Amino acid sequence: MLRNIAIIAHVDHGKTTLVDAMLKQSGTFRENQQVAERAMDSNDLERERGITILAKCTSIQYGDLRINIVDTPGHADFGGEVERILSMVDGVVLLVDAAEGPLPQTKFVVSKALSIGLRPMVVINKVDRPDARAHEVHNEVFDLFAALDASEEQLDFPTLFASGRNGWAVEKLGDESKDLTPLFDLIVRHVPEPTVDATAPFSLLACILEANPFLGRLLTGRIKTGVVRPNMAIKALNRDGQVIEQGRVTKVLAFRGLDRVPVEEAHAGDIVVLAGLSKATVADTLCDPAVAEPLIARPIDPPTIAMTFSVNDSPLAGTEGDKVTSRMIRDRLMREVEGNVAIRVTESDDKDAFEVAGRGELQLGILIETMRREGYELSISRPRVLFKTDENGQRQEPIEEVVIDVDENYSGTVVNKLSERKAELTDMRPSGGGKVRLTFHAPSRGLIGYYSEFLSDTRGTGLMNRLFYGYAPYKGPIAARRTGVLISNGTGESVAYAMWKLEERGPMMIPPGVKVYEGMVIGEHAKSNDLDVNILEGKKLSNVRASGKDEAVRLTPPMIMTLEKAIAYIADDELVEVTPKNIRLRKRWLDPNMRKRMAKQAEAV
Repeated sequence: MLRNIAIIAHVDHGKTTLVDAMLKQSGTFRENQQVAERAMDSNDLERERGITILAKCTSIQYGDLRINIVDTPGHADFGGEVERILSMVDGVVLLVDAAEGPLPQTKFVVSKALSIGLRPMVVINKVDRPDARAHEVHNEVFDLFAALDASEEQLDFPTLFASGRNGWAVEKLGDESKDLTPLFDLIVRHVPEPTVDATAPFSLLACILEANPFLGRLLTGRIKTGVVRPNMAIKALNRDGQVIEQGRVTKVLAFRGLDRVPVEEAHAGDIVVLAGLSKATVADTLCDPAVAEPLIARPIDPPTIAMTFSVNDSPLAGTEGDKVTSRMIRDRLMREVEGNVAIRVTESDDKDAFEVAGRGELQLGILIETMRREGYELSISRPRVLFKTDENGQRQEPIEEVVIDVDENYSGTVVNKLSERKAELTDMRPSGGGKVRLTFHAPSRGLIGYYSEFLSDTRGTGLMNRLFYGYAPYKGPIAARRTGVLISNGTGESVAYAMWKLEERGPMMIPPGVKVYEGMVIGEHAKSNDLDVNILEGKKLSNVRASGKDEAVRLTPPMIMTLEKAIAYIADDELVEVTPKNIRLRKRWLDPNMRKRMAKQAEAV
């Protein structure tokens, strides 16, 4: 007996923690086995940020039933992963935080699940939170299903109340909390067995791609029909039914707990990993040579934002990374595109720059962070949104639904700032505890660089969630960054004394004693214009003894520019220099005379 389920939810609502508890209680781990917390988040970046980036499969044994579980990402930027994964499963567990309720990403994943006919089970998680409002959240989930045109069957969803961290679930609040047995029983009752044809020739739709140094390309998917065995002849068809390649299966791996185990055969309905093909990719059909028709692959939402990745040409290029050439960058981006269907790469005419388009700043930020950890050096441009034209030739831009939870006394500032960025307030309601929930429809380009400003305006207490909403007519110009920058006019090492003298001009972005070069951005100017400054000048010494003590140099701590902050901060004529050791901001043209010439040309245009 077999069940295939996915766990879907908004980010931070507890998916990975709940999967941990299910693995422990199903006997997947030994009693004394040491297992990392959030065992499914195996990637370093996932552990550091506490988010799931890549969908992952696991499998548990409950009595004589095997349950394949897919843990999916919660951020809208990784929605491409979620859409593909749902085609592998027959049921979904929708997890909703008992205090926060349904948020934009909840709406996104639910709409995808409902549209392909799945009947979700709802688990209201974190009911032991002091600010939990489980029954209200239950009603909000029902309203969400109704708003998304759920069928009568889908609206009649079963609900459990749970605490994933403490490993229990109950059917009614107030029942004795023991373990997750009610959840396991509900999966057995509510999720149908895979409807498959075991006698037809083998076919499987590839949903996840990864590279393995020993086995080559690994493609994960659910077997739609037939049986697969090692050494079996198969072919790969693309969406149009064209043959991409033919080959043999070298390995069939099935999920058993957190491990992938080689098996001698796998049957229709099971989720497996196949090795042996060298060209097949995500959304291709792997099948028996006799099969002519490909399986239907769901279209993926288009990218909405793009950045230019180019070769690092600063004076410090090649001193901190070992992968600096355009060919290396191109090969790495092409490998990313193979497995990540939500990213699109276009090469520039001079072959030194690549336009990388994706779902959002976070998705592209994660790609850049991964590349710098692998030893790449890059120059990154300011993000820009991708416009499109409708049938009447009118320019349209991507709009996002933004849901903000904020203390009442900060709500006026937030509404003001977002109105300046051409956002429209669509809903405003109290969410308890002196907080207000604001819903906006805002142009994507107006939100670039807003998040750090939002955290400052709300003293770090606000919560902001974004989701692609659709395209709308162009909203007109939006005011850019109001401050200029301080630019180094020489090359050398930053000097504390010079920085101390410059502090009245604006906050610094670098500490003393670091390498700087002409054209590098070293601080923020308090006024709106850019200013070239000398940060290399030490204190002049003379042989005259001064009366009184020397002035003590006390520096204000610099503004630390993280990768996301830097990408959101830069203007159109600036770049972020990304290396394995540093993130620097710089002007696109390092020579001041060239900058003036380019500024005049831009004004003329």
